[in-house]
Amino acid sequence: MDLARLERIYDAYAKIYDRLFGRVFDAPRKAAVQWLDARPGERILEVGVGTGIALPMYGPHPFVVGVDFSLGMLREAQACIGAHGIDNACILRMDAMRMAFPDSSFDGLMAAYVVTAVPDHRRLMAEMVRVCRPGGRIVIVNHLHHRNRLVAFGQRLLSPLTQRLGWRTDLSLDDVLAGTPLEVTRVTTVPPFGLWYLVECRNAKPA
Repeated sequence: MDLARLERIYDAYAKIYDRLFGRVFDAPRKAAVQWLDARPGERILEVGVGTGIALPMYGPHPFVVGVDFSLGMLREAQACIGAHGIDNACILRMDAMRMAFPDSSFDGLMAAYVVTAVPDHRRLMAEMVRVCRPGGRIVIVNHLHHRNRLVAFGQRLLSPLTQRLGWRTDLSLDDVLAGTPLEVTRVTTVPPFGLWYLVECRNAKPA
């Protein structure tokens, strides 16, 4: 799916996204932020910040930069920042596959429900590695190909439909991490239905 079409889909979701998906995906987002364990003074990047629903979860200590390509989503995120009085975050319109940040700009990255939504997950992962400092943390929460063969078969069947809705269901964790220097430090499944994965990685790229 090309980026322009994807932007139209997520612009359309913007006003109703939190009502449709907020409660369903709230617990995994909170767990992802907790796993990231941002410390005072650290710079954190949230890739695919969407409506900003996770921004209040970081607390007052790190500085959080959120990027998204959807103007509709960013308007909602800006409203979230205002409503919660958040003064340690900013949002930018940016293609996560071609980020404008210098190398090693961030201590940690969080990406929720993004990896399977972009047109090129390999380029996204390469950019996340690039902008994260050596030894930094990258936490991903996403729907990924299930290890149960029967469930995985159903996911493959559904993938053409879900791609029309803005995401794919045929990527495995091995697919996502292939060719990257990321070392998995912990991984678990999360609700709903244990079909989503929460993954913490260490960026082992050379210093």
